[in-house]
Amino acid sequence: MRALALLLLLSLPAAAENAAEDLSAAPLVSLQTMNDTKGWEGVGKLILGDRGFCTGALIAPHLVLTAAHCLFDKETGARLKPEDIKFLAGWQNGRAEAYRGVRQAVAHPDYAYGGEDALDRVADDVALIELDQPIRLPGVKPFAVGRAPLPGEAVGVVSYAQERADAPSLQDGCSVVDRQEGILVMTCDVDFGASGAPVFRIGPNGAEIVSVVSAKADMQGQKVALGSGLEIPLKVLTLALEQESHRPGNVVVLSGGGASGSAKFVKPEATEAP
Repeated sequence: MRALALLLLLSLPAAAENAAEDLSAAPLVSLQTMNDTKGWEGVGKLILGDRGFCTGALIAPHLVLTAAHCLFDKETGARLKPEDIKFLAGWQNGRAEAYRGVRQAVAHPDYAYGGEDALDRVADDVALIELDQPIRLPGVKPFAVGRAPLPGEAVGVVSYAQERADAPSLQDGCSVVDRQEGILVMTCDVDFGASGAPVFRIGPNGAEIVSVVSAKADMQGQKVALGSGLEIPLKVLTLALEQESHRPGNVVVLSGGGASGSAKFVKPEATEAP
């Protein structure tokens, strides 16, 4: 097992232990033109008040999939108000294909923001955001959600991040190097702001989302990304939105087991983030 230094993209530092052999991956490509972004318009930038941004992706005309920790203020740990969150679909160089506010949002019931064991939260670091109005534009299509990938499978990521916040970037040549209890370790290149970015598999029916980026990590000097598997969390979140639909204007964190019910790893000494 090789040491893996973990850094949540908008949260707290921690460490984990994992294994990988081949960490090679294709470079990031900035999507600067309309032709570049064709087919990816459903990926957007989530503006989080005045404290930063995440990445999210449409999975239905009114639903955006992202990371749970994006719903919290990283300084205070307080939940963000829905009115402070905006979704800019297909944001590119100063304009978006669609601008939407947020009606409500739910984090996975087992996700607990804060605490010492950040790694234990990665498996449940998934959230659904309900927009105040659906996006029904021909050029902005929601993505299907597929099964979580297995080690060795090829994946790709479309994300915004620091120093590339004005246009999305595509990396279509990374892969899954390990999977443990719902946590994926991938060779994808991510950074602050890429939290919530969709991880794609390209199949015969086009791109489908198979994971959500939660954290970046360093494995013996090589960058890797951590993400959650989606099959069970997405079902839980969809039901949660339905149950809470009578409570508009709330970020809802349902009761659950917290970090103690999440994935378990053998933990080496924590590595502090810069």
